[in-house]
Amino acid sequence: MNKIKKWMLAAILTICGTITPLTSFSNDDNQKEQQHEYTGVPLIIMDTDIGSSTDDLLAMMMLYRYQERDKCRLLGIVVDREGEDYAACADVMNTYYGHDDVPIGLIRNGIKNPAVWIDYRALPTHADSDGQQMFRRSLTDYSALPDGWQLYRQLLAAQPDGSVSIVSTGFVTCLAQLLQSAPDDYSPLNGVELVRRKVKCIYLMGGVFGDAIEPIEYNFAQGVSSAQTFFQLWPDDVDVIMSPGEVGDGIDYRPEQVIADIDWTDAHPIKQVYMKYDCDTGQRMWDPLTVFNAVEGDSLFVLSPRGNVTVSDKGETFFTPSPTGNVRYHLPRDATWNADMLERIRTFNKMR
Repeated sequence: MNKIKKWMLAAILTICGTITPLTSFSNDDNQKEQQHEYTGVPLIIMDTDIGSSTDDLLAMMMLYRYQERDKCRLLGIVVDREGEDYAACADVMNTYYGHDDVPIGLIRNGIKNPAVWIDYRALPTHADSDGQQMFRRSLTDYSALPDGWQLYRQLLAAQPDGSVSIVSTGFVTCLAQLLQSAPDDYSPLNGVELVRRKVKCIYLMGGVFGDAIEPIEYNFAQGVSSAQTFFQLWPDDVDVIMSPGEVGDGIDYRPEQVIADIDWTDAHPIKQVYMKYDCDTGQRMWDPLTVFNAVEGDSLFVLSPRGNVTVSDKGETFFTPSPTGNVRYHLPRDATWNADMLERIRTFNKMR
């Protein structure tokens, strides 16, 4: 009996010796959070309005190339332009580059009839000289795809806290719907809290903050109410880095140059778009800048001070400096920087 008592006492003392006093635990909260901060490769969700501008295609291509080199992991593609044809374009890109396991989400209650600059939605139906379909696809029923905001919830809930980077190169409609979403089977958190818990930063192509040919940026002006909702609801402790239109205006990847850089085949989705459609419409390499920032970090860019952004009823973006703000944006650079960024994009595009 005495041996049993001694054993129980020793066990209790051993257990108690491993328990950290409550006051000590509270004091170490910040250290604990730092120890568990996500430090792996960027986990990226891409949100795109594919089917109108060619820079979306180049941005997607770069993410595939980065993933092949273990520089990032592409979790999913959210298509933020209504219509299954646009999801099919994303499917073509995923499949062509060998990433057919990347899930796709599709918006169903989005912007109605937005402007289209280069209408290449027929890309999935392109045929070769023998009449055979040129590009394989991995999906057969696009009606079964989840809504974009639902895919966001599914992907975010499955990732470590503070680990996900969002690359947004189009409208922010799906993002606004995500922020307004309620708890579901994927997460007990509402949209705002889910973003706060899981997202590290969003890299957002949009806005005009300096001198530019067009004072109102396309992505926000096409869906003003969604843009306003996004900036109103986005958590103020989750960073936003914007790449305004004037930064990419100087990066001109000429159609003839794109075609020449893909010199080993014509059966290439990007080359087909440039061969079959009029791409000399003033398109610039705006979207790839968000990818560079998400994967490579801030070192390639000069960023504004911190502040906050509001969107007017016309789609104008207004930046108010604030040391506690969560928004920064790319500042325009010189011609040497523009040429360097273009060469980086071309290097990716030349890879077979």
